[in-house]
Amino acid sequence: MGFCLLIAVVLWLAKPGQHFDVQLVYSLVTGLSSWLLIDGARFFIDVKSPFGFPRGWRGVAVILVGVCLGFVAGTLAGDAYSGRSTFELLPNQPRFFLYLFLFTASVGVGISYFFYAIGKSAYLQRELATSRQQATEAQLKLLQSQLEPHMLFNTLANLRALINADPPRATTMLDSLIDYLRATLSASRATSHSLQNEFARLHDYLALMQVRMGPRLTYTLDLPADIAGQSVPTLLLQPLVENAIKHGLEPKIEGGSVAVSAHHDGPNIILDVVDSGVGLKDGSGFGLTQVRERLQAVYGNQATIYLGAGRTGFTRACVTFPSKKS
Repeated sequence: MGFCLLIAVVLWLAKPGQHFDVQLVYSLVTGLSSWLLIDGARFFIDVKSPFGFPRGWRGVAVILVGVCLGFVAGTLAGDAYSGRSTFELLPNQPRFFLYLFLFTASVGVGISYFFYAIGKSAYLQRELATSRQQATEAQLKLLQSQLEPHMLFNTLANLRALINADPPRATTMLDSLIDYLRATLSASRATSHSLQNEFARLHDYLALMQVRMGPRLTYTLDLPADIAGQSVPTLLLQPLVENAIKHGLEPKIEGGSVAVSAHHDGPNIILDVVDSGVGLKDGSGFGLTQVRERLQAVYGNQATIYLGAGRTGFTRACVTFPSKKS
């Protein structure tokens, strides 16, 4: 209707002395009739078209037929309103009639192409967004497939060392490993879960490590209830906790503690892994690389990871990303 109104104004200004209401009737009836026929045809012709409009020659035919019938309907309605008889000009002024028809057809085809292009653009944008999402999920699953064997091999190596040194503890550790794998098997197939599930899996893992290290390892988990439903990539923090134990606590004779916490900071969520181990690592290991790549895949440049010294004698790994409910 906006296009029709604009065309009526242009034609009215182009021919001084013409009545605007007459031009408006011609334009509105022609345009709306063409639209009704062209847009209505998509519900019956090539209904499976992803663009929301018939493809190929069917789309061209729909537009041409719609414009022609719209021209006839608009001309008849305008003639009835103004008392003219435009079709009587056909034998005597065929060139003028042809000009009138070609003008109407050009406008109709142009407007149809405009809306077709909008529909096609929207479809391509949806396809691009879907492709990006699938690529992100594939990347996350690839990274996760690398993470799971890394954790499992580390645990099995520790278990092997305990078999000869302390068989009862090795048995307890094996039972804990079975429970841990059972709990994480279904969760590890997903690309994301809630922080509540993330902390539950961390509890399972730290309980497993505590069997191996005994009193040399203590830990705390602090997750506020208001962000427990926050969605995060699965097993996001486990590589950081593994790093804290392997590089921080294990080399220390008396061991130490690991504290994992989460809190809001404006629009962001901040996750902290703090250990009281031997000191700062170089930040280039497998675990940190995993976390960086997974954060990049999900949040892009909106997420950051920091590794540095915390309070005296402590090492802090800090992950920041935008808040988003699962």
